[in-house]
Amino acid sequence: MAQRQTALADRAAEDVGKPDSAVVRDALGVGVAVGLSGFAFGVTSAGSGLGLLQTCALSLLVFTGASQFALVGALAAGGNPFTAAAGAFFLGVRNAFYGLRLSQLLALPRALRPFAAQWVIDETTAVTVAQPDRRSARLGFTVTGLSLYVLWNLTTLLGALGAQALGDTDAWGLDAAGPAVFLALLAPMLTTVTERAVAALAVVLGLGLLPVLPAGAPVLVAALAAPLALFVHGLRARSARRPDAPEEDR
Repeated sequence: MAQRQTALADRAAEDVGKPDSAVVRDALGVGVAVGLSGFAFGVTSAGSGLGLLQTCALSLLVFTGASQFALVGALAAGGNPFTAAAGAFFLGVRNAFYGLRLSQLLALPRALRPFAAQWVIDETTAVTVAQPDRRSARLGFTVTGLSLYVLWNLTTLLGALGAQALGDTDAWGLDAAGPAVFLALLAPMLTTVTERAVAALAVVLGLGLLPVLPAGAPVLVAALAAPLALFVHGLRARSARRPDAPEEDR
């Protein structure tokens, strides 16, 4: 009985779901807008000393922009490859948490899950969770992932080739392209006071420790901004509730 009611609820949700054309339009808008940023990664990666094949392999196999920029940025600063890889890894861990949520929303067949996992990133997650039903969620995830993956890898190739033709990217100021793109992607996501506090504290930690720690290490320390800010937020929330608590709970 419960299964039947669930099936009827899913069917009813699909009947009032978002038009496919609207889902595709939104998904393509995100895929194209972010996919063009692959050009900046290609330039930055080539400027850090990575070859064309190495740069393209990162986009094909890693495919998570923040981690890719963190890796090549640390290498460009002369950081140890293991430290650079560790920083990129910890930035990419968030995708595992996205996957837990998307696995419930999409409910894909087991055979498709390993392939879909490659597309679990910030943008596909944002488009998917914004949909009102499972059909729209699957469509949004697929269109966003496909368009972004194809365009990101194509522009990565073009950026790496362009960097080789330009020669010294530092002379053109293109070494700042990666951080600029990352900040442009991050800024619209900071919608609450806590999120802005985490970002500000991460910047202070990262920049403050940059002169004293090896390249790649400051980004690892900056990750401590999240638990610190959340701890302070929790203390403030508890103190705000305390005056309103019943006498026996004080």
